[in-house]
Amino acid sequence: MDRAQIAREGLDLLSEVGLDGLTVRRLATRLNVKSPALYWHFRSKQELLDEMAQALQANQDLGPPHPDETWRAWLARRARERRQVLLSRRDGARLMSGTRPGDTALRSFEEELQALVGFGFTPLGAVRAITSLGHFVSGFVLEEQAELERRPDPSGSHVDDLPPEEREGLLQAFPVLAAAVHAGGSPGGGDDAFEAGLTMMLDGITVRLSPDADPPTPR
Repeated sequence: MDRAQIAREGLDLLSEVGLDGLTVRRLATRLNVKSPALYWHFRSKQELLDEMAQALQANQDLGPPHPDETWRAWLARRARERRQVLLSRRDGARLMSGTRPGDTALRSFEEELQALVGFGFTPLGAVRAITSLGHFVSGFVLEEQAELERRPDPSGSHVDDLPPEEREGLLQAFPVLAAAVHAGGSPGGGDDAFEAGLTMMLDGITVRLSPDADPPTPR
């Protein structure tokens, strides 16, 4: 038994019981060992979670863009891949939030920053672009997975799927919100909402990259 095996089993347990149900004792039982045996490999539960997050992150194609891939297409692909990685495990977004990246992820991050600088970004602009997109994806998936925990069956999220009396009441009480949901589905999740938000983020980065862009206003 090594750290990698423990992390893999931890991810499987995470998918079964969620982050709140994942304990060192429960993982030890799954591995047919006593809890102290795991502390030979990890000094704390947080260190275990860091290792699990790194194992999950390893499923994403990190690093610089593919040949002939524009920075915008690359960042869009990167964001979509990150979302799928986080969605691949129950509470994947919660697990990744607040955990430490490993050396491998940091090396990939440095390569990504160098690539963006090659596209004309400043070093700070490159960091801001990648981290802002990462925060958007993590926050979006946090909402998606929280909604799944509250309501595992996603049906009925569209206005037209509601009972007629509820639909009419919604339209009358909140006409603008109802019109938006009718046009685009639930604003809290789904592929269409994700793509719309991603486009807004990339459009904003494009504007900031322009040499004519105004500098950010200090607050």
